[in-house]
Amino acid sequence: MGAESHTGRDTEQHGHQLRFTVLGPVRASRGDNALSTGSPQQQALLAALLLRGGHTATAEELIDALWGEEPPEQAKATLRTYASRIRKALAPDADLLVSESGGYAIRTTRAGAVLDADVANSLATDAEKCAAAGDRPRARELYDRALRQWEGEPLANVPGPYAETQRVRLEEWRLQLLEHRLDLDLEAGAHAEAVSELTALTAAHPLRERLRELLMLALYRSGRQAEALAVYADTRRLLADELGVDPRSELSELQQRILEADDELSLSADAPARGGSTDALRPAQLPATVADFTGRTGFVTELGEQLAAAEGTVMAVSAVAGIGGVGKTTLAVHVAHAARAHFPDGQLYVDLQGAGPAAAEPEAVLGAFLRSLGTPDAVIPDGVQERAALYRSLLAGRRVLALLDNARDAAQVRPLLPGTPGCAALVTSRARMVDLAGAHLVDL
Repeated sequence: MGAESHTGRDTEQHGHQLRFTVLGPVRASRGDNALSTGSPQQQALLAALLLRGGHTATAEELIDALWGEEPPEQAKATLRTYASRIRKALAPDADLLVSESGGYAIRTTRAGAVLDADVANSLATDAEKCAAAGDRPRARELYDRALRQWEGEPLANVPGPYAETQRVRLEEWRLQLLEHRLDLDLEAGAHAEAVSELTALTAAHPLRERLRELLMLALYRSGRQAEALAVYADTRRLLADELGVDPRSELSELQQRILEADDELSLSADAPARGGSTDALRPAQLPATVADFTGRTGFVTELGEQLAAAEGTVMAVSAVAGIGGVGKTTLAVHVAHAARAHFPDGQLYVDLQGAGPAAAEPEAVLGAFLRSLGTPDAVIPDGVQERAALYRSLLAGRRVLALLDNARDAAQVRPLLPGTPGCAALVTSRARMVDLAGAHLVDL
């Protein structure tokens, strides 16, 4: 669901719409009327269910989430009491909280309820798409709206190990969104304005090198070269004292460019970011096909039809399975070359090395794919989920074929699959990927 269809703090509230918040104190409200969320332990249960996206949590999982290794003797009875009180507070929408298989779930979609974390996620996803499409002012606005969903510390004063883990995760997410927005601020020329915010952030998070890199750049572009270099010296000393490591290569490179007064650091607001631009490239990475390829006519036809069906309709995933040496790669490369006309925006290729002792990690593969699609290193996020989200955003509205050769299993493949109509993936593997949802399986 897009951000425009969500109801956030900065959009008009429906008079009777249910709203839940976890990016701050755990609250529930209907329109302007606050609903009771009970004791901190009851709030812990409510938060644990809200953050599971409608999936059922077993009683054992919830007991562990609320109390960890020291649950009370009547933990299950206490859970039932909390659940009953939450249902009473949500009336007449008590059916949002469902009991099934000995556990509980909150299905917000049943009443069109809104969770602030979902709003922030939708806004951030739309911001990534706008940034990838080159609409940086709109991306900056959407990131800012996503950040406004936070009201202080997430899950404030909520006890339990699950809440503590989620607090760390949600704070890390907020910092990542802040870094993206500040990066866009600097691209837009708001260097002086960013200095004060970045100074406060680096003081609060002294070991976060990306913030220090942005502060150095903001100071340099504000005509404060000596202060920018002082930030690097302070960072290097701090990392050595605290962790015994040197600054990462990006930070060292920036320091050297500042010393050399590199003209490219003083980019205008309309210039592309250092390292390239996010304007999409057209990769052509397929290995050479066998010139005298013969045979396998039925397979060639079948796979070709599957890939052709991706054009303008749905994503096609064809998983070619077979024992080693049977010719999977040769067939897949031949079929991919034959289908190039259906994918004019590019063809990606990777050997996932699934049959060997060191299979390729999806995070590293996504990094390579993002670079091939024109994404600068400076804006490639950390983490497989964040990279997969940006990868799919870049492919939105395009027709690209990804040949994922020699896959280990479905788990390795899933983050690498395009997610939009017009794109396709062709997968080869020794394993028959029956657990790859929606795949068209072909056995050699």
